[in-house]
Amino acid sequence: MQCSVCFVKATDEHRSRTGTGRPAPERKPLHPRPRPADNPRMGQTYACIDGRLRTFIEEQRIFFTATAPLDGDGTVNLSPKGISGSFAVIDGRTVAYLDFAGSNAETIAHLRENGRITLMWCAFQGPPNIVRVHGHGEAVFRDDPRFAGLLQHFGPDHSRHGLRAIIVVTAELIRDTCGFAVPHMAYENDRTLHARRFEREDDSSLSAYFEKKEHVATSIDGLPGLPLPLPPLAGADHGNRPE
Repeated sequence: MQCSVCFVKATDEHRSRTGTGRPAPERKPLHPRPRPADNPRMGQTYACIDGRLRTFIEEQRIFFTATAPLDGDGTVNLSPKGISGSFAVIDGRTVAYLDFAGSNAETIAHLRENGRITLMWCAFQGPPNIVRVHGHGEAVFRDDPRFAGLLQHFGPDHSRHGLRAIIVVTAELIRDTCGFAVPHMAYENDRTLHARRFEREDDSSLSAYFEKKEHVATSIDGLPGLPLPLPPLAGADHGNRPE
């Protein structure tokens, strides 16, 4: 089903072209150029994330995030994200993902400073495709009143990976490109090492772990990163974890 944003945009464009409520006459180019049959709609800009675009994004096993500080000499950050169930489409212009424990917090620091972020998905199987969402991101922390509501968009097992925050991205530009040079690669399974490492931590020990890391509370360039000490994760059961 087409979202309301897409419908309104399409309707406005139609009216501006025709000035009526009737369909605009089809104009055929004099010399049409054929497009590859396996990706006939490449190079499109989208008003929102729905339909086949949403399906493509949700089917990918990995995506990438890119952020940077405002300082031109600052460190650009690029991160892969791939834990199953950690990404969600909230609505046609909003996506979110779970930010888990790690040895730095560059994305959080950059979003706190300027909010700029780009997300990218590649097709490693099937027809070639690349989708990018350029937008404004925000780190929603554990003690934010919105945190519990956002968490409902994800799977039930949040605490095993050391959940720090939820990154919420409002899309400003949504585009796809051909992806012809992206290689074929097959997904085998999620790595279990990250969960095995952090599922034994409670809120206190996880906060202590972050406090020992040089670039969690502050970024590589000295920007404010993850606020510490870490607030408790409401509703998390730390008492029945395997050793």
